[in-house]
Amino acid sequence: MRHQGASIIFFNSLHQVLLVLRDDIPSISCPGMWDLPGGHIEELESAEECIVREMLEEMEINVEGCRLFRIYEFSDRREYIFMQQADFEPDNIVLHEGQMIRWFSKEEVANTELACGFNEVLENYFDSLPK
Repeated sequence: MRHQGASIIFFNSLHQVLLVLRDDIPSISCPGMWDLPGGHIEELESAEECIVREMLEEMEINVEGCRLFRIYEFSDRREYIFMQQADFEPDNIVLHEGQMIRWFSKEEVANTELACGFNEVLENYFDSLPK
């Protein structure tokens, strides 16, 4: 069976999205690239359970009740993308994985190569917003 993952789009009132700068460790995929927060779905775990667990482990943020945005079938995996509004300051988040987190505008995302095919996901997200 193909790998499955769950990621989350945190968005704020300024229509920015939160990205995490992946650790710069050669043994991980996409080291040192900007990425959506998330992780691998474990055996017998639902996508919803995964994203709640991952955000508690990685950022100490409870995302229970977040909404499913879309499910993507990438060549290497199925990815469940959730979304939740959040207006926190990145400096106030306890980060246990990754180098840093930062809010990105639509334009900044468009000019940044993201890990794991997430440019397409965020393009779809920004396109889904009311004009």
